[in-house]
Amino acid sequence: MRLGIMGGTFDPVHYGHLVSAEEARVQFGLDQVLFVPNRYPPHKTLADVTAPEHRYSMALMATVTNLHFGVSRMEIDRPGPSYTIDTLLALRREHDADNLFYITGADAILQVVRGEWERAAELLTLCHFIAASRPGFHLAAEELARRNVTGRVLENVHVMEIPALAISSTDIRTRVTSGRPIKYLVPESVETYIMKHGLYRPGGSPAGAALPAL
Repeated sequence: MRLGIMGGTFDPVHYGHLVSAEEARVQFGLDQVLFVPNRYPPHKTLADVTAPEHRYSMALMATVTNLHFGVSRMEIDRPGPSYTIDTLLALRREHDADNLFYITGADAILQVVRGEWERAAELLTLCHFIAASRPGFHLAAEELARRNVTGRVLENVHVMEIPALAISSTDIRTRVTSGRPIKYLVPESVETYIMKHGLYRPGGSPAGAALPAL
């Protein structure tokens, strides 16, 4: 099975994530795309992000209508900060490198080749990487090669053009905080969940407040 892995904080998940995942699925002939919300990214603490159970619930709601999408708890249930290499090593026990495709943004793949991700050189040997470009961020192979400090050949790094969606989780959180609309930026079920639980609003649900495990 050709498996796509869509990692991230998903705080919250939005249509940019979903479009990227679906485009990767079609372009690379993936059988499934697995969304993997992290417990918290290494450069932040658990208190800096919305509780994992909230983000997991929103990811489930956003993906449930696509039979080719799934959501994994593997990073949420693993203690400590979430490192992509730990996730890929776990998945490599069931899949070979030719059948794993890690989907990320063009800016993130630049961080990888600059050696900014944990064990970046080893990470690049574990799967294919799909770098989704966004408006105003065109990534050429020459740029990747110029920035590459890992010593690895980047034949398994693929750049993917996606429809012009300039949506970010940061902007969505800011819009909610300031009382601006997020309709058509996130699935309706996610918008309803954010409002119901008071996420991203001053005095709303604390970032690190936990919900019972689903």
